[in-house]
Amino acid sequence: MAAIASTSAGIHPFGANAGDGVVPAKKRGIVTWLALAAVAITFATSGIVFSEPAPVDALTIGLIVLLPTIGLVAFNRGLLAFGALWLVAGAGAMIAATFSHSPQPTNIHVAVTIYLYAACFVLAGFVAYAPRAHAKLILNAWTVAALIAAAAALIGYFGLLPGASELFTRYDRATGTFKDPNVLGPFLIVPIVYLLSAALELPFRRMIVPLGIAGFLMLAVFLSFSRGAWINLVVTLAIFGYLAMATSRQSIVRLKIIALLALGGIMAATVVLAALSNDQVRELVSQRASLDQSYDTGSDGRFGGQAKAIDLILEHPLGIGAQEFTARYHHEEVHNVYLTIMLSAGWLGGGIYWILVGLTLVLGLRHAMRAGELRLLFIAVYAVFAATAFEGIIIDSDHWRHFYVLMALIWGMMTASDGAVAMPQQRRAPRIVGDRRPEFIGGRRGRLVGTAPHPA
Repeated sequence: MAAIASTSAGIHPFGANAGDGVVPAKKRGIVTWLALAAVAITFATSGIVFSEPAPVDALTIGLIVLLPTIGLVAFNRGLLAFGALWLVAGAGAMIAATFSHSPQPTNIHVAVTIYLYAACFVLAGFVAYAPRAHAKLILNAWTVAALIAAAAALIGYFGLLPGASELFTRYDRATGTFKDPNVLGPFLIVPIVYLLSAALELPFRRMIVPLGIAGFLMLAVFLSFSRGAWINLVVTLAIFGYLAMATSRQSIVRLKIIALLALGGIMAATVVLAALSNDQVRELVSQRASLDQSYDTGSDGRFGGQAKAIDLILEHPLGIGAQEFTARYHHEEVHNVYLTIMLSAGWLGGGIYWILVGLTLVLGLRHAMRAGELRLLFIAVYAVFAATAFEGIIIDSDHWRHFYVLMALIWGMMTASDGAVAMPQQRRAPRIVGDRRPEFIGGRRGRLVGTAPHPA
């Protein structure tokens, strides 16, 4: 306990003691290092999604098995409840699948859904085990993937290599290493805000590198010409800036935030004006900026399809099965994840999805306002999640992998705060099921499942 107390002398600019969340050092074995390397590789390749299943899916399934087996997860009460809700949501999807007239595509979709739910639960436990170290591992690897995807997007859009345009663009929009420009943009926003949060913790002279990388990624988001991604980025930056300002205790940090907002606005305006000097870009921006596209209106348009979806939801409480809407009722997807999930999993599974998103938003906001060493990092992740949840109103994001990773990061950091502050220096060897005796460590009851975190 003295070792923990001795680290808390400094005050963090966002209201935390310097020692918050730090646990005594523990030597890592070769298996642990290999597992951490596997996590890094998984997220570093998460941006390569030319087709599905993608390489990241096979790697993530491996992590679902590996991480709990070697004890690199901490499943506390909060996460057990979180996992139980996902289990019920998966059951709702399976029940709805029995009403499908096309079992094969429905069953494939449900299998992917359950895999994403399981990945969200396990990754949340992984983050809870060592919040700072594991969250930054995931986000650093995610940044590498974003740089690869953005570089490919720009190479393809500007035709810098032979054949690059055909491979890295679609409908004259940058897709990078994704098959859909509407997914590329939101995927890049996470590292953008992560880099901004990192810049705030650096001296002014050292902020240029993360800000330069963030600017590069912003250009790729712009060239994806995704209205949803543009809105997502604006909402994310607004939430991040507000929460960072509201929770900061130091004037210098607030000054940095204001300077970043001003600099970001100037950079964004410069990039947009430079891009608009190109006739092709100007025409596409004019087309994409319109909120009244020809495919949005009418009974066969997007809004007409959503009206059909609402009627079907009211008529079928148990759902109609995944992929049935496009196969039998409308020529395209609903373009609203909250309606889509009700069709695919019924009132039960869809309701649980709504509840989990709502709980993440409410509990996450409450956690963001609490002092903690990881508060700025948490705010960055939370801001992107909130904006992505908002974007779900206009797009089907139920199979967006990064959405579930964001939720895992939030729940992992939230629940870890209940037991990761003060741990004894000596613990038993890692095991999947921990001691069930009621122990109070640092003023809180010990974990039911999992092991103590290693150094964050």
